Amino acid sequence: MKKYNHPLSFGSLLLAACLVCSSCDKGFEEMNTNPDASPTVTPGYMFTKAQYDGASDLLVLLMGTMQYTTSYNDVAGFGSKYVTSQNTQAYGLFTTAYPKEINEIGEVIRAVQDDPAKVNLLSAARVWRVYCFSRLTDMYGDIPYSEAGLGYVSSIYKPKYDAQESIYADMLKELDEAGSSFDASKPNFGNADLLYTGDVTKWKKFTYSLMLRLAMRMTKVSATNAEQWAKKAIAAGVIRDDADVADINYLNTGQVINQNPLSYNLLNSDYIRADGVSNTEGGKYQESFINFLKTNNDPRLPVLSIVYVNKTADTTVAIQKGMPATFSAKPADFVTYSEPNPKTILKLDAPLAILTNVETSFLLAEAALKGWYATETASDLYSNGIRAAMRQWALFGAGGVIPDAKIEKYVSDHALNTGGTEDEQMEQIYTQFWVGVFPNAVEVFSTYRRTGYPALIPNNYAGNATGGQIFRRMIYPNTEQNLNAQNYNDALSRQGKDDFMTRMWWDAQ
Repeated sequence: MKKYNHPLSFGSLLLAACLVCSSCDKGFEEMNTNPDASPTVTPGYMFTKAQYDGASDLLVLLMGTMQYTTSYNDVAGFGSKYVTSQNTQAYGLFTTAYPKEINEIGEVIRAVQDDPAKVNLLSAARVWRVYCFSRLTDMYGDIPYSEAGLGYVSSIYKPKYDAQESIYADMLKELDEAGSSFDASKPNFGNADLLYTGDVTKWKKFTYSLMLRLAMRMTKVSATNAEQWAKKAIAAGVIRDDADVADINYLNTGQVINQNPLSYNLLNSDYIRADGVSNTEGGKYQESFINFLKTNNDPRLPVLSIVYVNKTADTTVAIQKGMPATFSAKPADFVTYSEPNPKTILKLDAPLAILTNVETSFLLAEAALKGWYATETASDLYSNGIRAAMRQWALFGAGGVIPDAKIEKYVSDHALNTGGTEDEQMEQIYTQFWVGVFPNAVEVFSTYRRTGYPALIPNNYAGNATGGQIFRRMIYPNTEQNLNAQNYNDALSRQGKDDFMTRMWWDAQ
């Protein structure tokens, strides 16, 4: 740097500098304030963003793991092939959820928790926080929970990992307290709430349906607690009607955040060319899924699946064919394999189901099978789950409507075998669950690990990271080893090796 001599004395320069600084200081704060940002949190806006972000973390790779889809491409096909070289894809939910929905919903809670008039806002935020955290812990096991999202407000940059058992205990407590705190006489989020536009009655049903989901998750590791919480949820009232389904509606235009995240992902990764040949990542439906639908004469097949014939989408049942997950190169007959229907699954304005009466019906069927719910039979609940699963496709437009006669025929042909063993009935319930909640692969992955159903055959693909088995959990990002090593190692000392095959707390043998 050049040095310049000046005739003014040091004292004169210092005085001049002070005067300049004093003068500049008058407008400094205003100049350094972003005119497009708010210095305080607007709960409604932040809640909407947290809902969008929580819903968009879909773990699309699990659609391959649960054998809905596959690809001949090792990168895109990681979920169905478990290729070791692609295992960093398992980091995704962990690395995106904390800076997005976990931080966002925490800000909402802090903004409303001290105002009794905003009890409905607080309760909805607490429930959504449980929803977001439940998906995280169900994928990884022990995770940062009690100290998560506190970097900005409490300078906790290395949060401890809580044991999954304690996380579940706290999530159930949160749902219990939030559910009993909703008050229809007080304000709500209104249109800022993407699920129910603030409807307190529906929020309570969502709360207790989520409680039922978490309760049934514990059946193998803590049957007594599972029964207690399941009974509490059922008594309080869970989602039973189509009108109470928790889903988010999207637009087919505008910003990407306003478009169905699953449809957007599938289109842009594979199906946007709509010709059956130019699938960017080599994706198609997997043969396990299509074979099941065809073998069982399932009326959902033409709703969900098409084959391109001369570049025209064809829903003819006879030509539907799933692609094996074992392919490592594009087959010559690639165009003949089934892929998602552009008029339903790939619609950017398709609704995204968060928690539905399809799921609660099957969970209630299991509860009835265990003797925890006596008001209805497992058989009736199971059949109601199938009916609800087929009816919900009407939400996707005319192409999703399944006639009642076809629904009842399928229900009749697939009645629950009440004379079978409990395990045989469980297989029926959760095989229909697999088909019924499609494309919610995240939830199917959890019920599969807990129940063993559907009885999927693992893909022993060359170079896989799991010994030819379907993995049991996601692995933590490498950044945790580097930036939060002590807490990361503490988690491993409790839970076990950071490995795809390590079982988490509720995933008991």
